[in-house]
Amino acid sequence: MPRRRSHGLELAAGCTVAIATLFLSTGIPATADPGGPTTGPRREVPPEMLASMQRDLGLTADEVKTRLTNEYRAGAAEPGLRKSLGGSYGGAWVSGNTAELTVATTDKDQSGTITAGGAKAEVVHHSLKALNDAKDALDRTAAQRAPATDAVSVWYVDLKSNSVVVQSAEPAEASAFVAASGADPDVVRVVESAERPRPLEDLRGGEAYYINGTVRCSIGFSVAQDARGGFVTAGHCGPAGAATTGFNRVDQGVVQGSTFPGNDYAWVATNDGWTPRPWVIGPDSTNVTVTGSQQAPVGSSVCRSGSTTGWHCGIIQQHDTSVQYPQGTVSGMTRTSACAEPGDSGGSFISGSEAQGVTSGGSGNCTVGGTSYYQPVNPILRTYGLTLTTG
Repeated sequence: MPRRRSHGLELAAGCTVAIATLFLSTGIPATADPGGPTTGPRREVPPEMLASMQRDLGLTADEVKTRLTNEYRAGAAEPGLRKSLGGSYGGAWVSGNTAELTVATTDKDQSGTITAGGAKAEVVHHSLKALNDAKDALDRTAAQRAPATDAVSVWYVDLKSNSVVVQSAEPAEASAFVAASGADPDVVRVVESAERPRPLEDLRGGEAYYINGTVRCSIGFSVAQDARGGFVTAGHCGPAGAATTGFNRVDQGVVQGSTFPGNDYAWVATNDGWTPRPWVIGPDSTNVTVTGSQQAPVGSSVCRSGSTTGWHCGIIQQHDTSVQYPQGTVSGMTRTSACAEPGDSGGSFISGSEAQGVTSGGSGNCTVGGTSYYQPVNPILRTYGLTLTTG
């Protein structure tokens, strides 16, 4: 029986003063939101991930271990922070070699409470809701004008600058796009950029699979829907109903659902010849076990694997990013500094042992560096009623 391997990348308190109880002496939240994604126990850092993060992020072994622990705790606490700070919440992110937590608020009176809890407080002008409202306005305009403008390539909520950033090679056209959206001009800033993301399609990424015998993409993460096993991947790889074969060209399954543009996700139900495993293929074909799908906060480390470029790590730069591909706009993406190249589409992004998403597109390459985008995995699981295969 052939074995399909995932060679691609496979607390709430009602008052502000409660925040002080959420942090350890290191400044990292310790209490997870019980309504968040299910995760397994913490485990030692796999040697291959340790080496890759040291190489790509310039960290020591001790810094990698501390960083992953702090990132996990910060991600677990973020939902509670958002609830506790209410309308003044401006977002939370980690930074530095060991992932120190920063919490933003529009209410300076909350700063002392935040710092007393061990996190760094940052007073900002705009709440996260104001930022999200502005980005939503841009998304609506893009949906009505497909494409909104060829000059605008990417826009996202940038927590660290407390703004919505619109990237464009032609700032004047980008400014017109912003004005047409009705978004608050005080919240949005246009940044000149030559970046032009493209889907990384029609080549291998991670453990190759083939759509209709021609297009090659990557397996993301193993999943199940009731008694059916399968995997999630990028939607631009193929439409619902398309037949797939594995890396060995053996019949594999059928695409059950696929969305692109708008989103970039799909899932494939496989036949009995393929066994779902809770693995992501790391360097030198080692297996990294997936234990859950807790979203990592902005500033966290993240690693990606693909057969074109191998295993590479980077930093999560922004969540909820909108990318305008030639085929249309995809929203809700995560932007990272991990490099990727054509052939890496559909492969897995993983932070520590937590599944993050499937590779969608990017710019640049792994020789000079680049930017990549992934579709978060939790919305895929919810949309299709899937359960992530974990170890």
